Amino acid sequence: MYNQPMLRDDALSGKTIIVTGGGTGLGRAMSTYFLKLGANVVITSRKLDVLEKAASEMETETGGKVLPLQCDVRNPDEIDAVLKASLARFETVNGLLNNAAGNFISPTERLSANAFSTIIDIVLKGTANCTMALGKHWIKEKQPGTILNIITTYAFTGSGYVVPSACAKGGVLAMTRSLAAEWGKYGIRNNAIAPGPFPTKGAWDRLLPGDMAKKFDFKNRVPLKRVGDHQELANLAAFLMSDFSGYINGEIITIDGGEWLQGAGQFNGLEMVTPEMWDMLEQMTRSAKGS
Repeated sequence: MYNQPMLRDDALSGKTIIVTGGGTGLGRAMSTYFLKLGANVVITSRKLDVLEKAASEMETETGGKVLPLQCDVRNPDEIDAVLKASLARFETVNGLLNNAAGNFISPTERLSANAFSTIIDIVLKGTANCTMALGKHWIKEKQPGTILNIITTYAFTGSGYVVPSACAKGGVLAMTRSLAAEWGKYGIRNNAIAPGPFPTKGAWDRLLPGDMAKKFDFKNRVPLKRVGDHQELANLAAFLMSDFSGYINGEIITIDGGEWLQGAGQFNGLEMVTPEMWDMLEQMTRSAKGS
């Protein structure tokens, strides 16, 4: 079955991995599988109550150790505090999964400068902040490490209606390959995964609220005629974080059922949305933020 665990039970034994955005959605799915494979996991986000609840549930499910830490990846001082707390709890950190992200769909001409900057700050600068903190630590300690970035297929194709995200993810892609070449001599590997549609309740409801999700059915865009299962992504992430992938460095691995080959630009089909529908979507988004 495609949704079954892939690696042997001790594949990540003894490793400690920091996962940004690790308490919900795909971050939680990947973190949970890391735990099942023997890793200690540090999960971060801006909402400590969500993290603490997730950590308790994940520990109960897996028997592993989870450290929940509040952190805004836009703030380097908070990232340094996460690293310090992780070292105090687990002594070493072996891996970083840059999963924290932000996104919304909108015609680009409707975006304010602040809206554009917010996505760049979280996705690109936040990933850079975490990468720099861990990279400097590993280089200083002469310790190998593994960095895995979650990007998206439109990082290399571009896509309308998600331009800030495409710009930011494209930057992360370039950083992944650049640091793979530069930091390889330190034993620090940099790779990225470009997922296609892996629906999560919270994120996808915010992106496509109401009937829009039904009208914009991603299954119709995927040659395999289905969306991804979370375990499939977790399997790939665990492999790239493990020593089994020790000779893979600087790779961007797509897992999307062939979607981008069928039609580049995940959100380009939103040209069918009328100005009136955009007005309605904008009001729904504003209402959701206020709730």
